[in-house]
Amino acid sequence: MDSVLHKEIKEALLKNDQALAVAKINEYFDQQKNVPLNIVITGESCSGKSTFVNAFRGIDNRDEKAAPTGTTETTMEVNPYPHPNHPNVTFWDLPGIGTTKFPADKYMKHVGFEKFDFFIIVSSDRFKENDVRLAKEIQRMEKKFYFVRSKIDNSMRDEERTQRDFNKERSLKKIKDNCIQCLQEQGLKSPQVFLVSSFDLQLYDFHLLEETLERELPEHKRDAFLFAMPNISREIINKKKKALHSKIKYFATLSSAVAGVLIPGLSIAVDIGLLVGVVKQYVYKFGLDIKSLQSLANRAGVPLKELKEATISPLTATQVTPPIVMKVFAQSPNQITLKAVEEGTRFIPIFGIPTAMALSYITTYRGLNTFLDMLAEDAHRVFKKAMGLKPPM
Repeated sequence: MDSVLHKEIKEALLKNDQALAVAKINEYFDQQKNVPLNIVITGESCSGKSTFVNAFRGIDNRDEKAAPTGTTETTMEVNPYPHPNHPNVTFWDLPGIGTTKFPADKYMKHVGFEKFDFFIIVSSDRFKENDVRLAKEIQRMEKKFYFVRSKIDNSMRDEERTQRDFNKERSLKKIKDNCIQCLQEQGLKSPQVFLVSSFDLQLYDFHLLEETLERELPEHKRDAFLFAMPNISREIINKKKKALHSKIKYFATLSSAVAGVLIPGLSIAVDIGLLVGVVKQYVYKFGLDIKSLQSLANRAGVPLKELKEATISPLTATQVTPPIVMKVFAQSPNQITLKAVEEGTRFIPIFGIPTAMALSYITTYRGLNTFLDMLAEDAHRVFKKAMGLKPPM
């Protein structure tokens, strides 16, 4: 946690200004939500850009907030599509380069490329001259770009129908090698090409694209990208859990600081607000809120009821409130005992405050660990149910 903000919270508590302290805690949560990440999806018209944008955001093409898709060029303006749960992450669906309305030589100026973090250039066939011109301009601006060969599921079906001795891995390698060779022949050195099906992100190269983007993003933007990712694999869920776990010590430290203020009941009141705020983050980041589960149900063709029945935590698919959080917290007798001891020892001279602060740290750390384990397990259960009912891959 930012040291200045931590100090401001503690000062507010020392002044017995609980409202200000809570406001500062909420300010911290807002800071975590406001790291901007702007991702461009572009390429020639009808290459599947909009479908890729929707898949990345974890929503179905039929969703009212989906980027419009179709067999003709449907993207005619620079359109931002915020992530439904993480509005700081915006996917920009750009018009196809080289269209009559957007000739390549005026394209860069029109879309305002300077504000974007990285670029994904999509093609459903061979990458063409306009794609290369775009990549070279992005390269000149010293920004990252990646090539996505889309609709690879269609290509594989065509390969299987037309080849007598069809071999999946050999066909995929041939398609990727052809894309790379084509780009190199047009003057691009070491182009990064990923084969993707927007309808089945867990297949082909999307996991490699995710790993590459996560690795090459600035450190302060990696979490924003990771948490915006749909749960397309167990690895993604585990990465989210690890990232969330790394922050528990900061929340426990804040809880400990509050425990050092001699105001009866303050520590419990602030801790409840802290726990509720953090648990809400966990639910949204794992995609366990009702809206996210409904989107997953639509994409996977699984009834929402069955996804909900796969979960075990009372915190999943419901509104996270103080009573629910405290009910789960109270299921561990040791936690309640430690919290009671903390309240009782705070007013003992000399040793009381240090002991209360240590106990508060322990109870908050353990409590958040329990919540995180519980919700991560639910994320795995939902993933298994959604993937298990899909046709064999």
